[in-house]
Amino acid sequence: MEECGALSMYGFCPKRNGWETGVARLLVTLVTRQGACRITSGKATAPLSPFRRRRGTRRDQISECDGPPVAFRRRQDPCRYDRTESSFVLPADFCCFWVLFLQSELRSRLGWAVIRAIYDGLPDFQRARLEGMGLGLFLRLEELAPDVALIQALKERWDPEFHAFLLPWGHMIPTLEDVVRITGLRVDGQEVTGVTYTSYQEHVERLLGLEVMRERSSLVRRTALQASHGVANARHRTGEGQVDYMAWLTEDARAVLAEEEGEAADQDLRQFLILVIGKLILGTRGDPFSCRCLPLLEDLFSVGSYAWGAALLAHLFDSLGTSSRETGVAGFFPLLQVWAYHHLPSLGRGEPRRAGVVPLLRHWRFHRDEQSLRRQVTMIYDALDSVPFGHVQWTPYIGEHDAAQPWVERGRPYFGRDIWLHSFNTVVPLHHRLVARTVGLHQSETDWTVWVHEQLTDWEQRDREVVSEATSDKDYFRAYARRYGAQVYKGSRRPFDPEGRIASLEGILHSTIRQRDDLQAVVDQLREELERAQQMVGGASSSREDPGSSVLEGQLAAAAARADDALSQVQEREAELRVALAQTTALEAEMAELRLRSEAAEVARWRQEAEEAARLRTEAGDLHTQLGEERHHCELLRSEMKGLERALALVGRSCSSVSRSGIPSGSTGH
Repeated sequence: MEECGALSMYGFCPKRNGWETGVARLLVTLVTRQGACRITSGKATAPLSPFRRRRGTRRDQISECDGPPVAFRRRQDPCRYDRTESSFVLPADFCCFWVLFLQSELRSRLGWAVIRAIYDGLPDFQRARLEGMGLGLFLRLEELAPDVALIQALKERWDPEFHAFLLPWGHMIPTLEDVVRITGLRVDGQEVTGVTYTSYQEHVERLLGLEVMRERSSLVRRTALQASHGVANARHRTGEGQVDYMAWLTEDARAVLAEEEGEAADQDLRQFLILVIGKLILGTRGDPFSCRCLPLLEDLFSVGSYAWGAALLAHLFDSLGTSSRETGVAGFFPLLQVWAYHHLPSLGRGEPRRAGVVPLLRHWRFHRDEQSLRRQVTMIYDALDSVPFGHVQWTPYIGEHDAAQPWVERGRPYFGRDIWLHSFNTVVPLHHRLVARTVGLHQSETDWTVWVHEQLTDWEQRDREVVSEATSDKDYFRAYARRYGAQVYKGSRRPFDPEGRIASLEGILHSTIRQRDDLQAVVDQLREELERAQQMVGGASSSREDPGSSVLEGQLAAAAARADDALSQVQEREAELRVALAQTTALEAEMAELRLRSEAAEVARWRQEAEEAARLRTEAGDLHTQLGEERHHCELLRSEMKGLERALALVGRSCSSVSRSGIPSGSTGH
């Protein structure tokens, strides 16, 4: 499989205790990763391990860029990072700019403004052709500011095995219906796949009039594509507003584009479609564009027959499975943002912009948060752990008017099905049965390890619609808690029990309440039918009573009685769940109190040990003082002994001198 040429920057890392004398050392590794899935003999192989190294020599290369020189390494393993110090030191003020660059990394990947400017500069007949392809609505969408914290928090919850988010209330997956309603791209039609060529040089020269980066490559430089549309230098000028910036970009594009139909116009349209697909629909982290889709663009009349929305979702799933240390995703990230705004409104990450507009991407704007990125991610983690089950919107599109959205009606046969999603050499499964609640069904417990790899249909075989025979979500919650308990609460560093048990009980209680409401509606309907039947036979004489009506009345009465019994059982079950939930909550409070007591005991023991240590230090000081006094006393005794020795020496010398002078011994004794 050809290289995807996705270049990623890992970030910067200053000293632990601050900046090093006003400078910060930048740690940069640029890597080239392969796709995460291959196709062999028509089947999707297992994803490449992100922790597998391939043996062999690697070359270090130097790339010319606008900024300082950056050494990068060409990698063959898919998504593994090495931290290597670069050979240069950047000032601290430049590192502030680097922080802003990391937070705006998602915006720079899409290049939404440049594509919109080129679209506005296209002649009317070219825009009409894009409308016929089903891309006009998508290209007229306004840019959505990236919510890096939300995307990173969701990515941490992604399970690459089942291609779903793991949340306290169960699995959640962006579906094809989300793609259609949010972006307006079609999900019906032919799968986006085809033949992979070893070299695209002939296709690029013939269809685009450009050159590939290398002879055996599928990549075209971004600058060459932008230059062909007259926007090679697509940068903001000093003091220039967004309106003026878009205006001169559009004028530059309009000046070089063909104004009449013909071969030149077809070439312009193919070049623009490569930009749209390579930067928006199947966006990558790299600067060059992949030409894998070029064979599908040779016949421009068939471009609109492909399911570009399904390819967008497949590429997004593949990107979510990359290393968690990568900030953001390579695919069309606004889909994730708007999906979270609709299904998890309690997070409060988005705010409505226009009511009633479609596609739904036009309805939202990102609610900007001035806190640090790390703080925002932590807050979203905590919010995902504490969102009540009842605040999750499983079916947010119930009130939507589909009459004004023909693209939704065309894609409806693909909704609610387990299906393979195709994006050229990448094939990923959409396990819609994991989120049966998005179509109003109860979630059933199944052997996920068996059906998750077997019960998927091909793109054109849509005969397996998701169904559920479960009457409640109880068994599913139990199985989910057993399998994913530790993973779901890993981010918050809290034990799964009893918090996980409380979440599971809340989910079961919510399901029971919904079941109770359904049974109550059935009971009310049966009672109305029973009253109506009694009124029908009420006027007849007892001797001439209709036997059929009596039988019907008896059947209705029996059905109403059974419904009453079922309703009472459900109400009893609800009461039991409420008691169990209260007990579990009390248990959690008791455990918290025990933890506090344990901490208090630990603090008391520490204080006691500190007091004992202080007492011992005091005693040691007293002993040291006594030892000093004893030493002083010994010094005094030594001084006295030396004085006595000197006195004895003087006496001895006196005696010897007297004896030499002849003095009588008696005098000497005196």
